[in-house]
Amino acid sequence: MATAPTTKSDRAVAQIRNIGFIAHIDAGKTTVTENVLYVTGMTHRVGNIDDGNTVMDFMDIERERGITIGSAATTTAWRGFEVNIIDTPGHVDFTAEVERSLRVLDGGVVVIDAVAGVQPQSETVWRQADKYSVPRCVFINKMDRAGADFFKAIESIKARLRGNPVAIQIPIGAEGDFTGAIDLIRRKAYRFVPDAPIPEEMEIPANLADEVEVRRSQMIEKVAEADDDLMMKFLVDEEISEEEIVEGIRKGTIAGKIQPTLCGSALRRMGVAPILDAIVDYLPSPEDVPPATGFDPKTEETLVRLPSLDQPAAAIVFKVVSDQHVGRLVYLRIYSGKLVSGENVYNPGRRQRERLGRLMRIHAESREEIKEAGPGEIVAAIGLKKAYTGDTICDQANQVVLESITFPEPVVSVAVEPKTRGDQEKMDTALVRLADEDPTFTVRTDQDSGQIVIAGMGELHLDVTVERMRREFNIEVNVGEPRVAYRETISRTAAAEGRFVRQTGGHGQYGDVRLRVEPVPTGDGIQWESEITGAVLPMDYQKAAEAGFREAVSTGILAGYETVDIKGILTGGSFHEVDSSEMAFKIASSMAFKSAAAKASPVLLEPVMKIEVVTPAEFLGDCLGDLNSRRAQIQSMVGDDATQTINGTIPLSETFRYATDLRSITTGRAAFTLEFDHYAPAPRSVLEGMKA
Repeated sequence: MATAPTTKSDRAVAQIRNIGFIAHIDAGKTTVTENVLYVTGMTHRVGNIDDGNTVMDFMDIERERGITIGSAATTTAWRGFEVNIIDTPGHVDFTAEVERSLRVLDGGVVVIDAVAGVQPQSETVWRQADKYSVPRCVFINKMDRAGADFFKAIESIKARLRGNPVAIQIPIGAEGDFTGAIDLIRRKAYRFVPDAPIPEEMEIPANLADEVEVRRSQMIEKVAEADDDLMMKFLVDEEISEEEIVEGIRKGTIAGKIQPTLCGSALRRMGVAPILDAIVDYLPSPEDVPPATGFDPKTEETLVRLPSLDQPAAAIVFKVVSDQHVGRLVYLRIYSGKLVSGENVYNPGRRQRERLGRLMRIHAESREEIKEAGPGEIVAAIGLKKAYTGDTICDQANQVVLESITFPEPVVSVAVEPKTRGDQEKMDTALVRLADEDPTFTVRTDQDSGQIVIAGMGELHLDVTVERMRREFNIEVNVGEPRVAYRETISRTAAAEGRFVRQTGGHGQYGDVRLRVEPVPTGDGIQWESEITGAVLPMDYQKAAEAGFREAVSTGILAGYETVDIKGILTGGSFHEVDSSEMAFKIASSMAFKSAAAKASPVLLEPVMKIEVVTPAEFLGDCLGDLNSRRAQIQSMVGDDATQTINGTIPLSETFRYATDLRSITTGRAAFTLEFDHYAPAPRSVLEGMKA
């Protein structure tokens, strides 16, 4: 079996590739990963999703549903390089797993379905990769399926992702006739023998000889566009060597200017070895990407951490898992220095010093204990009880806070309660542990009803979470109807005064706050400003007024939802030398907010989703009619006589039970995907329905 080195020198850092397989659901990411592990010798058999025996989808619920739910990490080796792989989910409900993985990866392989081309979640993960400037290769998968078209898939990458895919292979045949690929760089043809790990070299088919030269010239031109030296040679028709082409592709890929593109069928192990070669040849090592930057938590000075053992230790927590065998596992990407098992580390964000109990190299659900780990490595630690996703772990004498990870807000919530009273404490513990693992899963207690409300990214997300409570914690729960995470805002400026006066026989309560509220641009959140001085109102009372305002906006005034994109401005107030208190000013500020917001034309906001429906053409009219009844806005329709694709937006509240209805309308032949897009004003009927 292939094994990765157990210690790191600075020279070895250049031999590391931290990569992730990212794509739309069902494009074949996990199948690619399973075959990569087999080809590299890490496993002796290939796991199959349909058989429920994959290495990377090791949770029972993943194997039963046939989808990836949590990102899984593993380490293998190829041509002397250590390849750390993260297999990510494709379903939009688990987008947080992709987000946190891309934050710590140096490169990615985007898997595209050769039949469907770019799909909605492909766009999402591509944008996420753009956000973190992750260089990418592209693997056009499922070339042996009916309808597969390599060049059409490439065109969809250009059109929908605005990428710059550069074909470094062309397929030999397609669909049932797909037998191999031609390496355009070396002018060599390879036969992909199904289930054989390494392709066989063969003669270039005579009918493809001319096309090879045309495609090769196009490839060189695209590579040269990303490299000035190669462009000069290309313009004067000077011969460009294979080594120069490879180096040019590597430079262009790392710079994000091009995406080398290959083809194959992972299920039949066709084209997997060339993908591994591309990972090693074209994707960056930790030394090839910009060094990690952060700031000194004491001085806020910008700091840089180079991927070297000579640098102080710095790592970021990107995942937390509750493991039934070893307890709390904290996944780390090390950026500089080294971490040693048994030594103390520091969490500057939480001002916590902790002992690094044990370090482990992860291979999906199995673990290999190691004594130390260096720059570029992805490992898991046991013993870090106060470290959470996005936290920095570093040397206490050389503190740094690295850029954290941002996650989308949950959009769907349900109330849960244990079926037996005795399970209440067990349920509370389970929810805390699940929220610890998943930043997009939140738990709160409804102030009015006293119910426990859980929130997540979609119905599937919450369904899986409830199922995990049953399986992993042996807790049966009752689940309420899904609720939408509405928001509130204001549409104009208004001002009001809040006065809280109480006489209690002794010292009374007196607070007087004058407040102006203003709408701010979408996404700017909640802001506070004071236009008065401490002489008018002591700073303690001003701070209490701010606290009262922030507390009041959390419940809004229309329907009890959080108010967003609002600015509160303290314009005046008065206090009593004896009777005033911070509590009185908190209450007065809350009263002022509610009064001002009521005059500021408050608006209820609802989450709106992007939707793509792929349906047989014969059901197009029925699908459109159903979408229109759900307040959907149709933006485009594309397709042919056989299949139509509908793109648009739809309020989240209208999507519940849509899967069942769509199956009924189309006799189970249509499919759809949803992705959160934005918040928009809800029609008056929605608010009236809440009050009814």
